[in-house]
Amino acid sequence: MKITDYTAFPADIPIVVEDNLFLYPFMISPLFLADEENIRAANEALEHNSLVMVCTAKVGGEQGRDFNAIYPAGVIGSIMRKVELPDGRVKILFQGMQKGKILKELGSMPLRATIDLIQTHRSETMKVEAALSVLREKITQLSSLSGQFPPDLLKTVEENSDVNRIIDLIASTMKLKKEQAYKLFVEADDEIRLLQIIDYVIEEIESSRLKKEIKTKVHSQIEKVNKEYFLKEQLKQIQKELGTDNQREEEIEEYRKKLEAKKEYMEEDAYKEIKKQIDKLARMHPDSADANLIQSYLDWVIEIPFGKAAKKNLDVLEVKAQLDKDHYSLDKPKERIEEFFAVRELLAKRGIADKSANGAILCFAGPPGVGKTSLANSIAKALKRKLVRIALGGLEDVNELRGHRRTYIGAMPGRIVQGIIEAEEMNPVVVLDEIDKVARSYRGDPTA
Repeated sequence: MKITDYTAFPADIPIVVEDNLFLYPFMISPLFLADEENIRAANEALEHNSLVMVCTAKVGGEQGRDFNAIYPAGVIGSIMRKVELPDGRVKILFQGMQKGKILKELGSMPLRATIDLIQTHRSETMKVEAALSVLREKITQLSSLSGQFPPDLLKTVEENSDVNRIIDLIASTMKLKKEQAYKLFVEADDEIRLLQIIDYVIEEIESSRLKKEIKTKVHSQIEKVNKEYFLKEQLKQIQKELGTDNQREEEIEEYRKKLEAKKEYMEEDAYKEIKKQIDKLARMHPDSADANLIQSYLDWVIEIPFGKAAKKNLDVLEVKAQLDKDHYSLDKPKERIEEFFAVRELLAKRGIADKSANGAILCFAGPPGVGKTSLANSIAKALKRKLVRIALGGLEDVNELRGHRRTYIGAMPGRIVQGIIEAEEMNPVVVLDEIDKVARSYRGDPTA
């Protein structure tokens, strides 16, 4: 039956509210009614063999059964079948026929209103055909990306000439947001409706393309991780067959953990160099000569106490007390030492950074046994710092002091670096003892 066979419009008909779905004409949809208002509206339509209009609830108005909670337009149609379910709900099979709009509110139990048909406006044929061609092209593109359009629907879109039917089919398949669907639903101009649905399709194409790219990247990453895992497992089995273990991997991982723990206290260049050597060691065969050299270098450099330093505040009174406690007389040397530390304490209290005094050098000169080394020991005690004593008497090789090139077999860091490692802090008191007895030879000049 045609819609005009039921009644003339405008007409007074009951309204069924659908919370989620946005229905379109020519759709046959099952609806499940659970509330009293909707069931009464369906019963009234069946009793009087009349039409019923299905309106969609607004966003946030779900479960609301008044005119403020629904959109003022919907699908007019007939109820083909009604089935009462055991749980108290009622299932109806609804056939949409025509779009309608509410002209006047009549009742609320059930919802009843004066409804009129929404008449469409035909635009220029050439413009509509051009827009329809673009829509078909975009739908084909979207289908290749997402696969949400079945082949029979694509065929219908290609062969059908009813513009509004095509738009309604596409809109129902895309599952638009309620606001978008309503705006498209109530628009009467064919050309404007086509442009709106084209915009929605283009947005969906971009979204589908982005989802596909992300999915591809995720799959690639998963494949890469799986490949690495598979290769590592193979390597473990090969090592197991050869009788080797994974001790080397554990050592390299330990290097990495120690390096990351000290990263924030290191210069960027130092961090990059150490990381580079760890990566290089991981790629080398454990029996190669270079691997032993690099491992020896890493053993030393990782032990340097980056970030560890004595943090006791300078107090010249404590320095004076410690000097007086450990030494009788030596008034002039002690007074000069106190003056030096008094200036540094004053600058620290005033918040002035004395860059010239960073790593300051105090030179004690005098005959053997007068207390030069002992004074340095007292300073270290007063500052609560470790004392590193380096005897330079008879030192001929400059590399003993500054360290050897790590490419040499048996290369060692210099005595100063070794002292810092032994002290386990970056700012110990370093005593270069007997500096006047340093020898000069063909191996270099340590005094330089």
